Amino acid sequence: MSWDFFVPVCIGDLVKTGGINQYVVQDVVSYKQLPQCISRFKAELRSKGPMCILQHFDTGYSLLQHSKSVELSIKEDALELLIRVVAGLAASLPTLLMSTTTPAAERKENLNAVKMSVYLLCKLTEMLESDSYRQSIVTATGKGGKKGKSGEGMHQWDSEREAVLQALVQLFQLDIRSLWNLSLVEEEFISCVTCCCYKLLENPTIGHVKSKPTRDGIIHLLGLMIRKYNHLLGASVKVIQLLQHFEQLSSVFAQAVSVWSMEYGIRAIIGEVIREIGQKSSEELAREGSGVKAFATFISELGSLVPDLMIPNISVLISHLEGESHTMRTAVCEVLGEILVRVLCGDGLDDAGKADRDRFFDTLQEHLHDTNSHVRARVIQVFTRIVNSKALPLCRYSEVMKLTVGRLMDKSINVVKSAIQLLAAFIAHNPYSCKLSSEDLKKPLEKETAKLKEMKEKRDGEAPVAVIKASELWAAMEPELLVTVRAELEPSGEAETEEEEEVEAEDDRATGVKIAQYLRVNKYRNAVRLCVKAHSCFPESAMFAPLSTLTAETLMDTLAFIFKGSDEEASEVSQDQPETPQKEGEKDGEESELKKQEMLVQYLTDTEAFALQVEKAIAVINTMLYWKTTSVVQEAVQFCVTVCEFSVANSISGVRKMLPLVWSTDAAIKDAVVQAYRRLYLNPQGDSVRMKAQTLVDNLSELMLDASLGTIQCLEEIVQEFFSSASSLQSTVVQVLWERFTGKRETSNLHRRAAVLLLGMAARSEREVVLSNLDTLCSVALGEKVTEDFLLARDAVITICSITDHVRQSKGAPFRLPQEHQLFTCLSQAIAEGVVMEDPYWQSFMEQAVRVIYFLAESPDQLCSRILQRCARVLLDQISEEGETNTNSVPTQEASQDSNEQGEQVSCVCLAQLLGLCGSVAFWQVSHLERSVSAELRRRRGETEEREEKEKGPSSKSKQAANESAMEEELGLIGASAEDTEAELIRKICETELLHEENLLCAFLPLLVKVCSSPGRYSHPQLTTAACLALSQYMMISPSACEENIRLMFTVLERSAFPVVRANAIIALGDLTVRFPNILEPWTQNLYARLGDEVPSVRQTAVTVLTQLVLKDVLKVKGQISEVALLLIDPEPHIPSLALNFFNELSTKDNAIYNLLPDIISRLSDPERGMSCADFNTIMKQLFSYITKERQTESLVEKLCQRFRTAKTERQWCDLATSLSLLSMCERGFKRLQECWECYSDKLTEPGVYQPLLAITAKLRRGAKPQFKALVEEFEKRLTAVHTKGLENVESPEMEEEGQKAERTTMRTPAKGRAKTRRGQSKASVSSQGDDSFVTPQRSRKSKKQMITFSSDEEEDEEDAVMAESETPKVTTPIARTSRRARLRN
Repeated sequence: MSWDFFVPVCIGDLVKTGGINQYVVQDVVSYKQLPQCISRFKAELRSKGPMCILQHFDTGYSLLQHSKSVELSIKEDALELLIRVVAGLAASLPTLLMSTTTPAAERKENLNAVKMSVYLLCKLTEMLESDSYRQSIVTATGKGGKKGKSGEGMHQWDSEREAVLQALVQLFQLDIRSLWNLSLVEEEFISCVTCCCYKLLENPTIGHVKSKPTRDGIIHLLGLMIRKYNHLLGASVKVIQLLQHFEQLSSVFAQAVSVWSMEYGIRAIIGEVIREIGQKSSEELAREGSGVKAFATFISELGSLVPDLMIPNISVLISHLEGESHTMRTAVCEVLGEILVRVLCGDGLDDAGKADRDRFFDTLQEHLHDTNSHVRARVIQVFTRIVNSKALPLCRYSEVMKLTVGRLMDKSINVVKSAIQLLAAFIAHNPYSCKLSSEDLKKPLEKETAKLKEMKEKRDGEAPVAVIKASELWAAMEPELLVTVRAELEPSGEAETEEEEEVEAEDDRATGVKIAQYLRVNKYRNAVRLCVKAHSCFPESAMFAPLSTLTAETLMDTLAFIFKGSDEEASEVSQDQPETPQKEGEKDGEESELKKQEMLVQYLTDTEAFALQVEKAIAVINTMLYWKTTSVVQEAVQFCVTVCEFSVANSISGVRKMLPLVWSTDAAIKDAVVQAYRRLYLNPQGDSVRMKAQTLVDNLSELMLDASLGTIQCLEEIVQEFFSSASSLQSTVVQVLWERFTGKRETSNLHRRAAVLLLGMAARSEREVVLSNLDTLCSVALGEKVTEDFLLARDAVITICSITDHVRQSKGAPFRLPQEHQLFTCLSQAIAEGVVMEDPYWQSFMEQAVRVIYFLAESPDQLCSRILQRCARVLLDQISEEGETNTNSVPTQEASQDSNEQGEQVSCVCLAQLLGLCGSVAFWQVSHLERSVSAELRRRRGETEEREEKEKGPSSKSKQAANESAMEEELGLIGASAEDTEAELIRKICETELLHEENLLCAFLPLLVKVCSSPGRYSHPQLTTAACLALSQYMMISPSACEENIRLMFTVLERSAFPVVRANAIIALGDLTVRFPNILEPWTQNLYARLGDEVPSVRQTAVTVLTQLVLKDVLKVKGQISEVALLLIDPEPHIPSLALNFFNELSTKDNAIYNLLPDIISRLSDPERGMSCADFNTIMKQLFSYITKERQTESLVEKLCQRFRTAKTERQWCDLATSLSLLSMCERGFKRLQECWECYSDKLTEPGVYQPLLAITAKLRRGAKPQFKALVEEFEKRLTAVHTKGLENVESPEMEEEGQKAERTTMRTPAKGRAKTRRGQSKASVSSQGDDSFVTPQRSRKSKKQMITFSSDEEEDEEDAVMAESETPKVTTPIARTSRRARLRN
């Protein structure tokens, strides 16, 4: 073979005359002849094998040239042939490649065959891929219809694509480089294959699951090209290019790069790709179409696949943390998280690994405060994964926990939710003891810290020993010692005999030690004498051998040897005492104990810090339970469940706080709470059904201990759902509850009360739970020992109420018990015995007892009448028995007499309890008439009508059909008339019979009035409170009773010295306002006056009651709302939250706050009120936050500007200007401000007016369009000019001309608007003639109502404390009743 095939850059190059021996296409056949050529190609392939491609290359080339004209079937046939050719070459080449004697011609022939077949296959594959993509676009944009043949062919192409890749992979797995000279494969051949792969990757569906075989084939083929054919640099560049244009390839390339690096060992590809991404500037990534999202996803997923290989290249990515792209910052943080979880974790890290770990953690912690909320949320999620994987070092727990708690206040909802999840993970995986609170940990920490301090002081208190080297000490003593030696060498003759005996008794070593001791204590003479004698005693000793020649030098050398020792370098001695050996074991033991104590103190310190953060987090998250964002509430509920499951201290607070959410209108929130309680309390663990039931009862009982009435009502919903479901535990749970209540199992009184309440909740689903054991309830809770525990008796009565029709809303005949039933006998006895006992819980028991009597008893009025008589008789008997005066008693009168001539005394508490009983009977008597009796009348009327219809028969039905419409109307009127008749009957009974002289209730009314009207004589707070409430309940009976005593009730409200009386009076008057709104309407101002009470509890009660009345439209919203606004700055922390809630709810009503704002500003700006500027700003800032509509803003701007004309004081001007600055000013509002220039221009010299208006212009300039910004700047210049020079100096002809010019260009207003301004000016001038108040000029000011003042009546006992008739307000605005039926709060 004399020619070589070169892969062309362009397909057209193959028909051009090339270089020497270069293959050129000779015969390009027409598309009509292609089927015949393909058939010949197929036949020769079958006979000759894959080498036939050398003769039929022109056929394949012609197919490529005529690709647009050739049918799809021909292309598919050609593709199949080329796949067979490549597969055949892959099968035949191994023998050739392993042979070392293959001729060059055969090698060239096989090389050309490989090039030609691969070239044609790749180009045809690219062509079919393009056709497939175009067809998919056409199919997607079409409007239905059946797929044609081309659609079927494209579907077939999806499977053929895999065969192409499989054939190429089989070929390139061989080492075909040996076919080339010097194994140098030309770049064009490699590009031909890789371009085909990248073309296939551009398919939008390449990332789908169905494309996994194709995706894997491409990845492996490119891996072969990179490893064997030097495609590393080209692959890295192509990855970056494709990521930039095809976002869906990020996951594909992450998988590809991980496969190339792990399976093919090409780890350098990661460095090349990461380096390319890292070199991109933040400005480049910020541009649209930069592929930043694809880069970020690629980095993130690659980090999750090969985190260990990312560490060497992480420094390149870290630079993006300082860039502008938050997407890249998020990706880099995710990579850091993966590295920390899977690589840099555990205790086996070296110093470099620990340094990297700390650096990465510092980086993540910094980005918890990132400027972008998505980054903050993702970093918190990364930390959540780290904590769940237990990869967070213990030393960072407190720090990260503190940062996370701070993120709970983030403005982004996603960040808040992620922070809650991270805190839950901290609690689930914490190494500390979460069960202890910070208070519990404080004492142990202080104790152990003190112990550590003592140990350190003991260690440091030991006297330090100054240690010097023996050689240094010898050098210091040597001169003086030499003098002594020389003196001793002179003969003295005496004093040597004493030493001889000592030396003889010792050995040479002991003698040397003694000589050294003499030298240390400066006894040089003794040391020298002993040394000389030792030589004569131990002549053979090496220590004293040099003294055989006794001279000063030898003696000094011997002494030096003895003192310093033979080893000069290691000898150390003490300056004060001889060296003594230390017990190393004891020293090590003390150090070990000290280290253990330090570790214990550190652990307790970290535990306390962790507990403090947990408590802070619980407090913050508990407040999130009532956020408006459903997802945050769900996360908060889940967090409360987590902390409760891990028995965290104070966790029960959140569980109780989320309980009211069972009434939420949001189904998701309600379901989350129900599921939480079911998970915590209704799915107990145990070995048997009995154990599970006991655990469930224990859980619910603990939840009910010390629970409020509202909490118990919410819990009823969940418990009722449990008993409504088909649970195998129900019967066993009921049995355990009865055992606890009856005392068969020893338990506390609190748990007995919880058990009986739970039985009542169960009875709401199944009445027989309580009804079948009613005698047991009566004998245990209401029997002989009832007076010992009125709380248990009260809860038992509440449980009995659960079987009544009022709770169950039965439509049949009413369920009632006879008066002789044991229940009513026990209740009557308990009430009568307790009325004189002064038990603090009798009152609540009595109220529930009267309620259940009216719900269950036949003729309850008769029964209650007997109870009242019995109680009054018991009280009178007590008076006659005592016969002596008590300091805490007051004179009373017999219930049925008005004379006070008797000198008998009665306990104030007992009398208060009797009056409370009277009030309860009166209240429930009215309720019984209007609910039970009225409902029974309706039921009986309905039964009568049904019976009459059955008696009429079919004939009457035919007549009725003839006049159907008329009869329906008539029947409707008859029904309405019947209801009116029944309502009138009830009203007449209340009006004429309940307070008739013959009725027992009437006998107590004079006593109630007497107690309430004589506070000087009846000064006991409980008695006054009871009388006030009872009187209000009497007033509920009829309008006439209300009108007769309404002035007395408001007198008590105004004059009572007891806050508890005033608070209860407000609640009572609120109920009366609901029942008789027309009677109470003139007294509205007196109700609002209590908002300024000096006692916080009274103010709190007043704002709560008025909130309910206003929001239920019982009270009309008037100017007194300014008194509620004042509570926004109340010093008591709870009252401003109630006032804020009031305005939040009021803002939901259409334009309510908008309509009231001008009047509120007038009242708060009144100079007589004396409010500070700071308080005024605080209130107005909150109120103006509810003004969100542009039209409202525009109108308020005009109204406030007009009020500048009537404002007389500088303070009023400043308040108006401040109010204007607090509005969210819009363009229309600004134009209105310009139009009203004349209203406030003469006040601009005041700084308090100028500065707020200047602040308006500053806010308007931000983000304004150029044209509008020019207007604002012009207005600002005008403001500044008037403020600095005065209005008279500025409004010169030049300024007027400039203003007219500006008005002609941009500020021209219609004549109608100018006329409005003139009308406003004229009215202002009229109103300003005789009006000094701060009011809207369009409205005439009413005369100020004279304030009612009250004087104390404590001095005169018998003086009537009721308001005078002149003080009684008159009816001004009658309020229409919404229904003829009387309304009553139950």
